[in-house]
Amino acid sequence: MIVLPPHLKQNENYKFNKNMKPPLKQGNPNDFQTPPEALKPLLPYLPKDWTIWECACGKMYLADEFKRLGYDVEVSDTLYGEEQDFMTYKPAQWDCIVTNPPFSYKQEFLQRAYELGTPFAFLLPLTTFETAKRQELFDRYGVEVIFFDKRINFETPNKVEKSSSWFATAWFTYGLNIGKQLSFAKLEL
Repeated sequence: MIVLPPHLKQNENYKFNKNMKPPLKQGNPNDFQTPPEALKPLLPYLPKDWTIWECACGKMYLADEFKRLGYDVEVSDTLYGEEQDFMTYKPAQWDCIVTNPPFSYKQEFLQRAYELGTPFAFLLPLTTFETAKRQELFDRYGVEVIFFDKRINFETPNKVEKSSSWFATAWFTYGLNIGKQLSFAKLEL
C-alpha cells in the first residue's frame, strides 16, 4: 500500500507514477519549498496553453499555483520514487520546465534541461554564476535571468515558514524569449 503525504491527498488532478513513496528524510538542505509569489515575474512569459512540468515539485506549492492559474501541470520528484528522477524521467508531453532545483544538483539540472531543448525557468541562487562549467553552459546555450528586488521567503527544511533566505536567488531561464539577458523584477511578498 502506498501512503501519500497529506498535502498530496488533496491533489488527485496531478499525473503521478503509481509507485510513489513518501519522503524518507526530514531537514534536507535541498528541500527549500518555494512560495507561489515567486512565480509572478515569470507569468508574462508563460503562455496559458502551455503544459508546465514541475520536475522537483516537493510540497507542490508551485504546481498548485499553476493549477490555480489555469495551466496544465505535470509533476515529478524523487521524493515520490526514484523512477521520477529528473535525470532519467520525462513526461509524455510538456512545453516548459519550471522548478526550484535541489541546491546540490543545480549543475545536473541545468545540463539536463539544456539537453532536453525545451524552455525552462529554474529558481537558483546567484552563486550559480560562479563555476566554469555553468558559465560554459550559459555561453553555449544562452540564459536570460530575472533578478528580484528582495529575497524570497522560502519554507526551510527546519519547517520555518516564510523564512527569509540568507542568499539571493533569480529565475535562470532559457527559451522564454524575455528579450534581455538580465531583467529586474519587484517581488510582492
